Amino acid sequence: MSIIYKPKGKALEYSPLAANLYKGCSHACKYCFAPRITHTDANVFTSPEYIRPRPNVIEQLKKDAVKYRGTDKNVLLSFTTDPYQPINDELGLTREALKIFNDNNIPVTILTKGGTRACKDFDILIKNPQNAFSVTLTTDDPAESFNWEPGAAPPYSRMESLRIADSQGIKTWVSFEPVINPDAVIRMIYRTHSYVDLYKVGKLNYHHKAQTIDWQKFLFRVETELDKFQKERYIKKDLEAYRNEPR
Repeated sequence: MSIIYKPKGKALEYSPLAANLYKGCSHACKYCFAPRITHTDANVFTSPEYIRPRPNVIEQLKKDAVKYRGTDKNVLLSFTTDPYQPINDELGLTREALKIFNDNNIPVTILTKGGTRACKDFDILIKNPQNAFSVTLTTDDPAESFNWEPGAAPPYSRMESLRIADSQGIKTWVSFEPVINPDAVIRMIYRTHSYVDLYKVGKLNYHHKAQTIDWQKFLFRVETELDKFQKERYIKKDLEAYRNEPR
């Protein structure tokens, strides 16, 4: 089975290609869509017994990379898992994958909640100027983050990884999706704008809390803040749909 694939639906807004090196994820985010789309019970998906490398992942990735050699399409690591969850500290598959991508001149973007544990691979990521490093930010409150994402790195660690990436000349962006705390998003733009190149903004889906947020108001607030700092942004379609709704 191919490791590099073309995403579908909402994921395609983030990247034309993607790859998942691991099965399962120990971050155990309450809003995670991956168990649903992989038809896996959420408790199983996050269990140590389930989390493992995909079968023959490095060997298959080498074969896939030959097919995509020289492409201008970016490959995102990862959608249904995290390239810098704790298991990667032991196995180091993400570093091996980055070397394969670089050797085949395939641009890659890291998307992670792993925080500063990702920084050890910046020496590889920086070798291709088309590569990028991104993190998902949901809140700046460590307690709120732990409640929603108990296994992920705390917010300050994720923001610090962005700052370090930027200081090394790596392109950076933030994924504000899902949005669980609109006020926190505004604060985090203010805090990170000096070292983030691009913001991708969505909303919360598949969770009852989404019904309690005024998404049109949030869209106006986030764009006002991004305009203030003249920051590039991508508004995802599910949030963009609220722009012209009657109040």
